[in-house]
Amino acid sequence: MFFADILEVEGLGNRSYLAGGGRAAVVVDPPRDIDQVIAAAARRGVRIAAVVETHVHNDYVTGGLELARLTGARYLVPAGASVAYERVPVADGDVEGIDEGLTLRAVATPGHTPHHTTYVLEEDGRAVAAFTGGSLLIGSVGRPDLVEPRLTEDLARAQHASAHRLAAELDDEVAVLPTHGFGSFCSSTQADGERSTIGAEKASNPVLAQDVETFVRELLAGLDDVPAYYAHMGPANAAGPAPVDLTAPRRADAEQIAHRLAAGEWVVDLRNRVAFAEGHVAGSFNFEVEGQLATYLAWMIPWGKPVTLLAESAEDIARAQRELARVGIDRPAAAAVGSPADWTSEQAPPASFRRATFADLAAVREQGQDPVVMDVRRAGERAGGWIEGSVHIPVHQVHARVHEVPAGTVWVHCAGGMRAAIAASVLKAAGRDVVAVDDGYAAAADAGLTLVTPVQH
Repeated sequence: MFFADILEVEGLGNRSYLAGGGRAAVVVDPPRDIDQVIAAAARRGVRIAAVVETHVHNDYVTGGLELARLTGARYLVPAGASVAYERVPVADGDVEGIDEGLTLRAVATPGHTPHHTTYVLEEDGRAVAAFTGGSLLIGSVGRPDLVEPRLTEDLARAQHASAHRLAAELDDEVAVLPTHGFGSFCSSTQADGERSTIGAEKASNPVLAQDVETFVRELLAGLDDVPAYYAHMGPANAAGPAPVDLTAPRRADAEQIAHRLAAGEWVVDLRNRVAFAEGHVAGSFNFEVEGQLATYLAWMIPWGKPVTLLAESAEDIARAQRELARVGIDRPAAAAVGSPADWTSEQAPPASFRRATFADLAAVREQGQDPVVMDVRRAGERAGGWIEGSVHIPVHQVHARVHEVPAGTVWVHCAGGMRAAIAASVLKAAGRDVVAVDDGYAAAADAGLTLVTPVQH
């Protein structure tokens, strides 16, 4: 009997897989921190015989090259991918033996990238699972606009054809095991669900229900912002990533933290947003370790800028360091554990700001005050409606557009509170008077705030 273990990649909305039989296995799209992959294989008692990439990834740094080097596994990469290292080039129809009775068959599925490849696991000649990478996702497909704008429409059409090829060639009971789609920005739309099959996708996935023209039109119209750090992932993966270094960063005291801030470096506080609002190092930014840390920090920080991490525990520092390494933010300049009392001084006391709800905002407006309301959701979210009179600056643009925020106290909101806290910390660091709305957006209407609903055409 075969097995297919899911290896969750926290924070990025991706999955890697370890699949095989009693003695050997294949790893699909491994993250950069390969220790967890090696540990999973050890628990199974299997040798890693092959490491495969469905495509050159745009959203994270792969650990495939290093994993293959350490284990002696064959490293399979689509033949059409332009890479600078030795690998086994894979073309449509190629078959790789994994274990007795288990083989992996390559199926060309361009769309997410021109060279994208799906790998079909076959047991005694019968397909049992399809590792679909960024092709056919659960209820969606991988977005086609991450390679080159001129290719986007052609790749969207290819994505449609690839999904239909998989649906035509594979039986309904074959498991669909995508890499993207669990919160990843590589998914063209929000992909819901944990498990799926070809039959389930035939019944529910728009790409398999729509004609190509309708699919392409709706897909392209619905594409949202692309995280800025994606521009650095493809080149890093094509060049061959360096081995990850997760040794603990050097410790910083209050004086060193102040020095790094004065030098223009980023000091990132990983504590929860409630604790951060109550007191933090003036000038520091709040990216919760429990939130989508890697996605939003990598999206917002000027690439290559040194970063110092602050957290309540060494475990939180280590977790953050691991997540950041996955997106190419290596080796924090320094780190400190404790609380603001440990990180500040009499010369530079802690800063703080107020947290509130949408009901609080409504009460302020009813009193005749007219504070600045800043919506930091993405454009696609705001398209569904917004608070009347609000200013829109997506969270990933706030750092570069602080000068555009109108004068006065700024009430910042998002859809749930995490991104509002990030934006509030950026504004506070810039010297603005800020209130972070820590509330679900649905509560805005319940609070009596006037919402603008766009007319649907």
